[in-house]
Amino acid sequence: MKRYLLVIDQGTTTTRCIIFNSFGEIEWIEKKELKQIYPNPGWVEHNPDEIWESVLITIKKSLDSLNLKPKDITSIGITNQRETTIIFDRETGKPLHNAIVWQCRRSDTICEEIKNRGLEDFIHNKTGLVVDPYFSLTKLIWLLRNNSDLRKKVEKGEVGFGTVDTFLLYKLTNGKSFSTDFSNASRTMMFNINNLKWDEEILNKFDIPKNILPDVKMSSSFFGITDKEIIGGEIPITSLVGDQQASLFGQLCLEEGMVKNTYGTGSFILMNTGEKKVFSKNGLLTTIAWGINEKVYYALEGSVFISGAVVQWLRDGLKIINSSEEIEELARSVDSTDGLYFVPAFVGLGTPYWDMYAGGLIIGITRKTTKAHIALAAIESIAFQTKEVIDVMENETKEKIKILRVDGGASMNNLLLQKQADFLNINVERPKILETTAFGAFLLSGLGADIIKYENLKNFVKIDRVFKPSLEKEEFDKRYKQWKEAVSRSLGWRKIMM
Repeated sequence: MKRYLLVIDQGTTTTRCIIFNSFGEIEWIEKKELKQIYPNPGWVEHNPDEIWESVLITIKKSLDSLNLKPKDITSIGITNQRETTIIFDRETGKPLHNAIVWQCRRSDTICEEIKNRGLEDFIHNKTGLVVDPYFSLTKLIWLLRNNSDLRKKVEKGEVGFGTVDTFLLYKLTNGKSFSTDFSNASRTMMFNINNLKWDEEILNKFDIPKNILPDVKMSSSFFGITDKEIIGGEIPITSLVGDQQASLFGQLCLEEGMVKNTYGTGSFILMNTGEKKVFSKNGLLTTIAWGINEKVYYALEGSVFISGAVVQWLRDGLKIINSSEEIEELARSVDSTDGLYFVPAFVGLGTPYWDMYAGGLIIGITRKTTKAHIALAAIESIAFQTKEVIDVMENETKEKIKILRVDGGASMNNLLLQKQADFLNINVERPKILETTAFGAFLLSGLGADIIKYENLKNFVKIDRVFKPSLEKEEFDKRYKQWKEAVSRSLGWRKIMM
């Protein structure tokens, strides 16, 4: 009998509600764009009330479109933009500040303070993360420093902190469930990935009360039941998982050494390392992939802050394309970039540089440069940045990666994926279901609801197309060296401008 599972995929630019049937087929997708708020240069916020409303709207439209009632839904899975920080009133669920988005760089001076205190290794060894504004801790410190009323409410125990999953869970259950999962907790820079607890030493060093933090559970487990008054029925919520870990699971990268890349706003490359933690010395993050069947699995992660977002900038900023889909045709109209390189360090650079002061750069412009050259250089910048991360992964693990599985909006761009296969000199596989983030949450929710068996997961693998390398190594090596040179000129730029 066909059953239905509902996934809330709350991303950086859109909220999606996707209804799957129990065979893993998509029955309906409903999405709503989110307004991006930029109060100052380098600052990025979302309105939590708008996030919540977008969830309610997309759920209702999805159910109505399929003529379903809440009682027809077996379970709900939630996957979310990670690190984005929301602080809310525990009594009312009302947000006490705009969400500070993962891209936001407002806490860069706090990160400098932490580094100056010599705490980088201390934090890395406990959390697997590097000290960067990307993660939730320094966003939370900024909030508490800059809002005295909020600090007072925190001291009275009236405040809840959460990443987006926690906030949505709290709202859906009308305040009855205040939890997160291991994958999201591991992105806050407050969670000890060794003992799997909120780290008391970190909390004490930064004066963070433990009572504002949610409970931490397995990614596939029972998180609560939706309140009847909220969406018209009671549905069990059986998975919470950060979006990139959800994508790793959705790509069925269940064995050690398997790697995926999601080309979204940024690019996030994850390698499954199984039950063992691999601590990087070269800018990779050690993170929890998921908790399932009472076991915790780990991953190595490389973070590229700007990938698909560079296409959005060409559309909305430079206005050289009218839609994101146009970039491939425009880029194919030239044979090469003609020596042009584009380093999209709009919010600094992630792996392997972790330079929050890097500046965006287009170099090699001549009188012959056209918008087509810029478009092609933008596509290549995504593939070059991924190559840098894969290089570090191979060096850290001493393993040659044989296949890269890809997903995300930009993976529809065939030129990008061919470039990626060429630059990595390996096969790149694109699945038939590109909604792999939601698909991972669906699988975890199905496991949590006991309608999917772990041993049957591999039956869900379906490949759409394989891209094979076709570029001579000598030609690529020359271009890669030039890319590295371009990046070196972007490093530290914002600090120079201060």
